[in-house]
Amino acid sequence: MTEPILAVRGLVKRFGGLVATDHVDLDVHPGEIHALIGPNGAGKTTLIAQLCGELSHDAGTISLDGAPIDGVSVAGRVHLGLARSFQITCLLPDYTVLENVALAVQVREGHSFRFWKRAGNDARLLDPARGYLAQVGLAGRADALVANIAHGERKQLELAVALASRPRLLLLDEPMAGLGPVESAEMIEILSGLKSRVGMLLVEHDMDAVFALADRISVLVYGRVIASGTPDEIRESEEVRTAYLGEGDELREEDLAC
Repeated sequence: MTEPILAVRGLVKRFGGLVATDHVDLDVHPGEIHALIGPNGAGKTTLIAQLCGELSHDAGTISLDGAPIDGVSVAGRVHLGLARSFQITCLLPDYTVLENVALAVQVREGHSFRFWKRAGNDARLLDPARGYLAQVGLAGRADALVANIAHGERKQLELAVALASRPRLLLLDEPMAGLGPVESAEMIEILSGLKSRVGMLLVEHDMDAVFALADRISVLVYGRVIASGTPDEIRESEEVRTAYLGEGDELREEDLAC
Protein backbone atom coordinates (compact mmCIF):
# COMPACT_ATOMS: atom_id res chain seq x y z
CA MET A 1 0.00 0.00 0.00
CA THR A 2 1.15 3.57 -0.72
CA GLU A 3 2.39 5.77 2.10
CA PRO A 4 -0.49 7.50 3.91
CA ILE A 5 -1.36 11.13 3.36
CA LEU A 6 -2.45 11.31 6.98
CA ALA A 7 -0.78 9.27 9.73
CA VAL A 8 -2.02 9.60 13.31
CA ARG A 9 -0.11 7.77 16.03
CA GLY A 10 -0.99 7.50 19.71
CA LEU A 11 -3.14 10.64 19.77
CA VAL A 12 -4.39 11.56 23.24
CA LYS A 13 -6.61 14.41 24.39
CA ARG A 14 -7.73 14.78 28.00
CA PHE A 15 -10.27 17.13 29.52
CA GLY A 16 -9.61 16.72 33.21
CA GLY A 17 -10.36 13.09 34.00
CA LEU A 18 -12.06 12.49 30.64
CA VAL A 19 -9.93 10.91 27.91
CA ALA A 20 -11.60 12.20 24.74
CA THR A 21 -9.12 10.55 22.35
CA ASP A 22 -7.36 7.52 23.76
CA HIS A 23 -4.11 6.66 21.91
CA VAL A 24 -5.74 6.85 18.48
CA ASP A 25 -3.92 5.41 15.46
CA LEU A 26 -5.38 6.25 12.05
CA ASP A 27 -4.19 6.38 8.43
CA VAL A 28 -5.70 7.81 5.25
CA HIS A 29 -4.11 6.82 1.94
CA PRO A 30 -4.18 8.58 -1.45
CA GLY A 31 -7.35 7.86 -3.40
CA GLU A 32 -9.09 6.49 -0.32
CA ILE A 33 -12.23 7.38 1.58
CA HIS A 34 -11.69 6.35 5.19
CA ALA A 35 -14.86 6.64 7.28
CA LEU A 36 -14.83 7.32 11.01
CA ILE A 37 -17.97 6.18 12.81
CA GLY A 38 -19.04 5.76 16.41
CA PRO A 39 -21.81 6.51 18.88
CA ASN A 40 -22.58 10.05 20.01
CA GLY A 41 -19.92 11.17 22.47
CA ALA A 42 -17.33 8.76 21.05
CA GLY A 43 -14.82 11.57 20.42
CA LYS A 44 -15.17 11.99 16.66
CA THR A 45 -15.54 15.79 16.74
CA THR A 46 -12.65 16.13 19.19
CA LEU A 47 -10.45 14.02 16.94
CA ILE A 48 -11.30 16.07 13.84
CA ALA A 49 -10.60 19.30 15.77
CA GLN A 50 -7.13 17.98 16.62
CA LEU A 51 -6.43 16.95 13.05
CA CYS A 52 -7.27 20.37 11.62
CA GLY A 53 -5.38 22.22 14.36
CA GLU A 54 -8.31 23.76 16.24
CA LEU A 55 -7.47 21.75 19.34
CA SER A 56 -4.04 20.73 20.63
CA HIS A 57 -3.35 17.16 21.74
CA ASP A 58 -1.65 15.99 24.92
CA ALA A 59 0.32 13.12 23.39
CA GLY A 60 0.94 11.47 20.04
CA THR A 61 1.75 12.75 16.57
CA ILE A 62 -0.07 13.85 13.41
CA SER A 63 1.78 13.68 10.10
CA LEU A 64 0.75 14.90 6.66
CA ASP A 65 2.65 13.40 3.73
CA GLY A 66 5.23 12.06 6.16
CA ALA A 67 5.95 15.39 7.88
CA PRO A 68 4.77 16.12 11.43
CA ILE A 69 2.24 18.97 11.68
CA ASP A 70 1.64 18.92 15.45
CA GLY A 71 2.66 22.55 15.99
CA VAL A 72 1.24 23.91 12.73
CA SER A 73 -1.68 26.38 12.83
CA VAL A 74 -5.07 25.82 11.19
CA ALA A 75 -4.12 28.12 8.30
CA GLY A 76 -0.74 26.44 8.00
CA ARG A 77 -2.35 23.02 7.72
CA VAL A 78 -4.67 24.30 5.00
CA HIS A 79 -1.62 25.61 3.13
CA LEU A 80 0.02 22.18 3.46
CA GLY A 81 -3.00 20.50 1.92
CA LEU A 82 -5.48 19.67 4.69
CA ALA A 83 -8.99 21.11 4.37
CA ARG A 84 -12.08 20.68 6.53
CA SER A 85 -15.60 20.97 5.24
CA PHE A 86 -19.23 20.98 6.38
CA GLN A 87 -19.27 21.40 10.15
CA ILE A 88 -18.21 25.03 10.16
CA THR A 89 -19.25 27.02 7.11
CA CYS A 90 -17.97 30.39 5.98
CA LEU A 91 -20.28 30.99 3.04
CA LEU A 92 -21.18 34.60 2.28
CA PRO A 93 -24.94 34.74 1.66
CA ASP A 94 -24.94 38.07 -0.18
CA TYR A 95 -22.36 36.90 -2.70
CA THR A 96 -22.97 34.60 -5.65
CA VAL A 97 -22.03 30.95 -5.69
CA LEU A 98 -19.17 31.72 -8.10
CA GLU A 99 -17.90 34.64 -6.00
CA ASN A 100 -17.73 32.46 -2.88
CA VAL A 101 -15.47 29.97 -4.62
CA ALA A 102 -13.43 32.72 -6.31
CA LEU A 103 -12.77 34.21 -2.86
CA ALA A 104 -11.46 30.83 -1.71
CA VAL A 105 -9.19 30.71 -4.77
CA GLN A 106 -7.99 34.22 -3.95
CA VAL A 107 -7.12 33.22 -0.38
CA ARG A 108 -5.26 30.17 -1.67
CA GLU A 109 -3.18 32.47 -3.87
CA GLY A 110 -2.27 34.53 -0.81
CA HIS A 111 -4.27 37.69 -1.51
CA SER A 112 -6.32 39.67 0.99
CA PHE A 113 -10.11 39.93 0.89
CA ARG A 114 -9.80 43.71 0.66
CA PHE A 115 -8.76 43.37 -2.97
CA TRP A 116 -11.92 41.44 -3.85
CA LYS A 117 -13.71 44.33 -5.55
CA ARG A 118 -10.90 44.57 -8.08
CA ALA A 119 -10.43 40.80 -8.31
CA GLY A 120 -14.12 40.09 -8.88
CA ASN A 121 -13.61 40.30 -12.64
CA ASP A 122 -10.28 38.51 -12.65
CA ALA A 123 -10.34 35.44 -14.92
CA ARG A 124 -7.40 34.01 -12.97
CA LEU A 125 -9.81 33.58 -10.07
CA LEU A 126 -13.12 33.04 -11.83
CA ASP A 127 -11.95 30.37 -14.28
CA PRO A 128 -10.63 27.95 -11.64
CA ALA A 129 -13.69 28.73 -9.49
CA ARG A 130 -15.95 27.61 -12.32
CA GLY A 131 -13.91 24.42 -12.56
CA TYR A 132 -14.49 23.62 -8.88
CA LEU A 133 -18.21 24.30 -9.26
CA ALA A 134 -18.33 21.87 -12.19
CA GLN A 135 -16.70 19.19 -10.04
CA VAL A 136 -19.50 19.42 -7.46
CA GLY A 137 -22.41 19.74 -9.90
CA LEU A 138 -23.04 23.47 -9.50
CA ALA A 139 -21.89 24.80 -12.86
CA GLY A 140 -25.43 25.93 -13.66
CA ARG A 141 -25.83 27.81 -10.36
CA ALA A 142 -22.76 30.06 -10.56
CA ASP A 143 -24.72 33.32 -10.66
CA ALA A 144 -27.23 32.47 -7.91
CA LEU A 145 -26.96 34.29 -4.60
CA VAL A 146 -25.98 31.92 -1.81
CA ALA A 147 -28.92 33.21 0.26
CA ASN A 148 -31.27 31.80 -2.38
CA ILE A 149 -29.86 28.31 -2.93
CA ALA A 150 -31.18 25.10 -1.37
CA HIS A 151 -29.60 23.31 1.59
CA GLY A 152 -28.20 20.55 -0.60
CA GLU A 153 -26.64 23.10 -2.93
CA ARG A 154 -25.01 24.78 0.07
CA LYS A 155 -23.41 21.46 0.94
CA GLN A 156 -22.09 21.19 -2.61
CA LEU A 157 -20.82 24.76 -2.47
CA GLU A 158 -19.03 24.11 0.84
CA LEU A 159 -17.27 21.22 -0.88
CA ALA A 160 -16.26 23.44 -3.83
CA VAL A 161 -14.87 26.05 -1.40
CA ALA A 162 -12.83 23.32 0.31
CA LEU A 163 -11.55 22.06 -3.04
CA ALA A 164 -10.43 25.58 -3.94
CA SER A 165 -7.66 25.25 -1.34
CA ARG A 166 -6.29 22.37 -3.47
CA PRO A 167 -6.20 19.90 -0.58
CA ARG A 168 -4.36 16.61 -0.43
CA LEU A 169 -6.77 15.51 2.29
CA LEU A 170 -10.38 16.48 2.97
CA LEU A 171 -11.90 16.16 6.45
CA LEU A 172 -15.61 15.75 5.76
CA ASP A 173 -17.78 16.30 8.83
CA GLU A 174 -21.28 14.89 8.20
CA PRO A 175 -21.72 15.91 4.55
CA MET A 176 -25.10 14.14 4.41
CA ALA A 177 -26.61 16.00 7.39
CA GLY A 178 -30.00 17.44 6.50
CA LEU A 179 -30.04 16.01 2.98
CA GLY A 180 -32.99 14.15 1.50
CA PRO A 181 -32.61 10.85 -0.37
CA VAL A 182 -32.09 12.46 -3.79
CA GLU A 183 -29.58 15.01 -2.46
CA SER A 184 -27.72 12.28 -0.53
CA ALA A 185 -27.45 10.18 -3.67
CA GLU A 186 -26.05 13.19 -5.54
CA MET A 187 -23.48 13.84 -2.80
CA ILE A 188 -22.41 10.19 -2.79
CA GLU A 189 -21.87 10.38 -6.55
CA ILE A 190 -19.87 13.62 -6.21
CA LEU A 191 -17.61 12.26 -3.46
CA SER A 192 -17.08 9.00 -5.33
CA GLY A 193 -15.93 10.98 -8.35
CA LEU A 194 -13.49 13.05 -6.29
CA LYS A 195 -11.69 10.31 -4.40
CA SER A 196 -9.21 9.57 -7.18
CA ARG A 197 -7.97 13.16 -6.76
CA VAL A 198 -8.04 13.69 -3.00
CA GLY A 199 -7.97 11.46 0.07
CA MET A 200 -10.90 11.85 2.46
CA LEU A 201 -11.60 11.20 6.12
CA LEU A 202 -15.38 10.98 6.36
CA VAL A 203 -17.29 11.43 9.62
CA GLU A 204 -20.87 10.47 8.94
CA HIS A 205 -23.97 9.09 10.69
CA ASP A 206 -25.70 8.00 7.46
CA MET A 207 -24.61 4.38 7.28
CA ASP A 208 -25.98 3.90 3.77
CA ALA A 209 -23.57 6.63 2.66
CA VAL A 210 -20.69 5.23 4.72
CA PHE A 211 -21.00 1.74 3.28
CA ALA A 212 -21.49 3.11 -0.24
CA LEU A 213 -18.40 5.33 -0.07
CA ALA A 214 -15.83 3.95 2.36
CA ASP A 215 -12.83 1.87 1.36
CA ARG A 216 -12.03 1.46 5.06
CA ILE A 217 -13.91 2.21 8.26
CA SER A 218 -12.61 2.91 11.76
CA VAL A 219 -14.95 2.65 14.74
CA LEU A 220 -14.38 5.05 17.63
CA VAL A 221 -15.92 4.23 21.03
CA TYR A 222 -15.12 6.24 24.19
CA GLY A 223 -12.20 7.86 22.39
CA ARG A 224 -10.59 4.58 21.35
CA VAL A 225 -10.45 2.96 17.91
CA ILE A 226 -11.89 -0.49 18.60
CA ALA A 227 -11.81 -1.74 15.00
CA SER A 228 -10.52 -0.68 11.60
CA GLY A 229 -10.98 -2.50 8.31
CA THR A 230 -13.03 -2.90 5.17
CA PRO A 231 -16.81 -2.42 5.34
CA ASP A 232 -17.28 -6.21 5.35
CA GLU A 233 -14.78 -6.61 8.18
CA ILE A 234 -16.57 -3.97 10.24
CA ARG A 235 -19.95 -5.63 9.66
CA GLU A 236 -18.53 -8.93 10.89
CA SER A 237 -16.47 -7.58 13.83
CA GLU A 238 -17.39 -9.15 17.15
CA GLU A 239 -15.88 -6.19 19.03
CA VAL A 240 -17.97 -3.69 17.07
CA ARG A 241 -21.09 -5.81 17.59
CA THR A 242 -20.48 -5.94 21.34
CA ALA A 243 -19.76 -2.21 21.60
CA TYR A 244 -23.00 -1.27 19.87
CA LEU A 245 -25.40 -4.02 20.92
CA GLY A 246 -23.96 -6.23 23.63
CA GLU A 247 -23.02 -9.87 23.39
CA GLY A 248 -24.60 -12.26 20.92
CA ASP A 249 -26.73 -9.90 18.81
CA GLU A 250 -26.60 -9.55 15.04
CA LEU A 251 -25.23 -6.23 13.80
CA ARG A 252 -27.09 -4.35 11.07
CA GLU A 253 -26.03 -1.15 9.33
CA GLU A 254 -28.86 0.79 10.97
CA ASP A 255 -27.47 -0.19 14.39
CA LEU A 256 -24.28 1.72 13.59
CA ALA A 257 -26.08 5.01 12.98
CA CYS A 258 -25.94 7.17 16.12
